[in-house]
Amino acid sequence: MLALRLLNVVAPAYFLCISLVTFALQLFLFLPSMREDPSAAPLFSPALLHGALFLFLSANALGNYVLVIQNSPDDLGACHGSSASRAPCSPPSTHFCRVCARVTLRHDHHCFFTGNCIGSRNMRNFVLFCLYTSLACLYSMVAGVAYISAVLSISFAHPLAFLTLLPTSISQFFSGAVLGSEMFVILMLYLWFAIGLACAGFCCHQLLLILRGQTRHQMRKGVAVRARPWRKNLQEVFGKRWLLGLLVPMFNVGSESSKQWDK
Repeated sequence: MLALRLLNVVAPAYFLCISLVTFALQLFLFLPSMREDPSAAPLFSPALLHGALFLFLSANALGNYVLVIQNSPDDLGACHGSSASRAPCSPPSTHFCRVCARVTLRHDHHCFFTGNCIGSRNMRNFVLFCLYTSLACLYSMVAGVAYISAVLSISFAHPLAFLTLLPTSISQFFSGAVLGSEMFVILMLYLWFAIGLACAGFCCHQLLLILRGQTRHQMRKGVAVRARPWRKNLQEVFGKRWLLGLLVPMFNVGSESSKQWDK
């Protein structure tokens, strides 16, 4: 349990450090390198378009990250002041989290990167957090590839060029042909690629469970769920005004999942 509580502190700090490093690289390396194109129109310059797109992706990722923490699931175990695992008012879909020491409605899992449980109140923000984190990381990787390609005069036209970039760069770094800052960007490329793919896979898995009206906890326990139309399952999590929440990080809009018990 001590290891889990320590991970609950280290993982959010790791995420915030990666976010700060990404912002610094975008601001001090990638954007200045795009301003060097004199033929670009000021209104539609690559630096301006890149900065606006990255700001949109990162603002949604960090905004939903904060909302996942702020919109924390209620502790249903405190409704009768009894043991959380035996709270008589808790519906069958609840689960007691040992890390948070609370009973969560429609408990899905405990996310160590947010240091919080994912349940009915913050599921929507968590899915959008995974989506925009994946997009921001993959987009940063593309911008980083363009920067390395221009600085080191490397062509990524061959499909295996990205896979062989790291071992080749390591040997060149120790021989002095690659600077420390350039080597750091190359390492970040692979980190962005890994985080982007992991978040994308996790987002798709969560969406599949939402379409089925099931949580990860129910799937692990083999709990049967009632059959309902997939549109109703989506609306229960994302609400009726889902498009507004997709563009702007905000609390659940029109969602009914946090207002009702499972029947």
